Amino acid sequence: MEEEKVVSFRKKKSKDNKTETPELEYCSFCKRPNTQVPKMVKGPGVNICSECTLIAVQYLILDNGLVSKEAQKILDLLWGVTKK
Repeated sequence: MEEEKVVSFRKKKSKDNKTETPELEYCSFCKRPNTQVPKMVKGPGVNICSECTLIAVQYLILDNGLVSKEAQKILDLLWGVTKK
């Protein structure tokens, strides 16, 4: 049994088993297929494309156009920024 992965790069073989075509997946947010977006992250019963992910991240970290204090703390931790 194949283990389910968060990011799916599986390709479906055609009937003649010679050529591989991408398995068609749709973004649960914008409904575009994986053939029209740069990347698709697959979750349990849902998918999100890279473009919708960027919009979601912007929504989560920005507060009135500025990075919220909570998000800034996380960004500082990720980038290794230390406050003096």
